[in-house]
Amino acid sequence: MGKQKKNQVLLPLSDSILADMYHFLLIPPEVDTFIKFDNPREQKDYCQRILQRLNVRVNDYSVLNIHKIGINVPGKYVFEELLTWDNNSIYWPNNLARVKRIDGTLNRVQIYLFGFEKIFAIKSLNIKGLPLPKLFRLEKRQFNITPHTSDLDNARSLLYDCEGGYPIGILSLYVRSSIHAQNEKEMTQLFFITAFDFFGLKKNLGTELIKKIWEKIHNRVTSNVLNRIKLICETKFDTISAF
Repeated sequence: MGKQKKNQVLLPLSDSILADMYHFLLIPPEVDTFIKFDNPREQKDYCQRILQRLNVRVNDYSVLNIHKIGINVPGKYVFEELLTWDNNSIYWPNNLARVKRIDGTLNRVQIYLFGFEKIFAIKSLNIKGLPLPKLFRLEKRQFNITPHTSDLDNARSLLYDCEGGYPIGILSLYVRSSIHAQNEKEMTQLFFITAFDFFGLKKNLGTELIKKIWEKIHNRVTSNVLNRIKLICETKFDTISAF
């Protein structure tokens, strides 16, 4: 029964805006992936260690929004699942934030709110319509597809420069082997990392309330995305291992 239920969850449930809102925004995640810290110093130290691993200057983004989930499959398998990220990925709310690969690869990605790129476009009359701003744009900064031979934790990562509505700065998907000394029990840890400088404003300028709302939305959706990736990877890997 357990395996059957897992397979059912792998079906493409994200078939409408309302379905996306339900599955990614309204439902609390099974595992809360947002990392909370006891004090600002602990948060800063943790952020700096991750930035150093990603080869990012720590002074540029001293405080990050970091989510983490443990996945009980090899890191390479998790990373390969991330490389399938496009407008058909069932772990992503494409009806809320449509993914578009600009050159067919993950090097340049644009996200459109509800999938709308233009308004007032009429194909039959050859009216191109008015372009809409992207929700955000991702430009490849550095991809670490194959772990360095000196990396004991088998780290892999996608690192982007990111701009748009939110977040602005950097976005990274980072996979490494679990570290037992940090009480990580699963085989692999997946991180979703962003730098929140709302609309590029280093100072609040009255945006603090809006920023908090965006972060709450981001945290809920990100947690549900990571929980879905975990379920997909573990279920698929169980199926392969059974043969």
